[in-house]
Amino acid sequence: MSVKKKLAELSENETKLFDKLLKGTFEEIQCLLKEKDVRVDCLDKTGMTPLQHAAFRGKKELCELFLAHGADVNSNYHDNNYSTLMFAALSGNVEVTRMMLQAGANIHQINSVNKTATQMAAFVGQHQCVSAINNFFPRSELEYYTKPQGLETEGKLPLETLEPLLGLVNSVNLHPVKVSMYLRDNMILVNESYKVCKVLDILVEKNMKARDTNDVMAVKLHYFTTIIRLARKSHDDKNDNLQFWIKSLVKGRDQDGFPEFAERVVRQSLKEFPYVDSQLFQTLVRQISSVKIGDTPTALSSLIAGVNGNQFAMAEDVCATCGERNAVKSCSVCKYLQYCGQPCQKLHWSTHKKFCKTLALVYKKNQEMMAKEKAKQKRRRIRKK
Repeated sequence: MSVKKKLAELSENETKLFDKLLKGTFEEIQCLLKEKDVRVDCLDKTGMTPLQHAAFRGKKELCELFLAHGADVNSNYHDNNYSTLMFAALSGNVEVTRMMLQAGANIHQINSVNKTATQMAAFVGQHQCVSAINNFFPRSELEYYTKPQGLETEGKLPLETLEPLLGLVNSVNLHPVKVSMYLRDNMILVNESYKVCKVLDILVEKNMKARDTNDVMAVKLHYFTTIIRLARKSHDDKNDNLQFWIKSLVKGRDQDGFPEFAERVVRQSLKEFPYVDSQLFQTLVRQISSVKIGDTPTALSSLIAGVNGNQFAMAEDVCATCGERNAVKSCSVCKYLQYCGQPCQKLHWSTHKKFCKTLALVYKKNQEMMAKEKAKQKRRRIRKK
């Protein structure tokens, strides 16, 4: 329930601030926040704060700015009880949604129609934001392991691994290539793999033995542990900043280009999951145990559906290399495969070049079929008239 109060009158500069949120620049807003008559949590006529406006528009830099100035992430004066997290989730910006969560946003708050941020985001199809909220892992739970407990002289987790590990466990993309790219960019997690994996093992056990068992989080954390350990082994063998490891995951088999090694890594993770009574684990095993490698459903698609929901597993706009959503760069030759950017396209080329011409024919055939279907629909509409 929102706390109703009489809205304080806006100062001249606060009015300007709300105007600039609509059509101003970052610098103009930054300058206005320095004015003495500007309150960071001032409210417009609907009860929205500047932070809520920025979150609704998915403006990451502005959200960072307002939070740095002490904005209340749980301000609750909106006419319809919409929270900052709801506005962020409705925007569809996953980074902004995570930012609100990390700032302490209340995930259980309901609005005037008794919906949470998760439910509101699901209603408008922002499934990535739904997953970000459902999979959110609070900083405090990891921070605990950076401090000595009992007779320990040092924490179980090196402090310098806190931020990158928090980013990993809160990530939504479970594709082994994407996870490995993240490890490549945060090599401290690989270099400190023994301690990092030990803490992750503890967290897996904690989630499975809690009163409210969270086997979704347990399976996800165990999966990350498997990839970190295997990546560390590859790094020790090759000493190449995980380049050989990542290329091995991307490489497709000769007959059809299917990334067999990546699939085997996912299956290995599930095979080694220690809590066989887990409902999610048993579901995943049933789904893939009789499926040949290369057939559907793949272990990866089953894992993604189990952890993030079916919408993620069924998504079509994903990068062919790393599984990132909203891939907009198509292969210029076949136009069949999509990529999130040039680096992923280059990485996949050694496999894709063998099948590019064949996929070009598939794409052409699909386009012809779509054109015929559109023509049929057009003729039906004409007949109805």
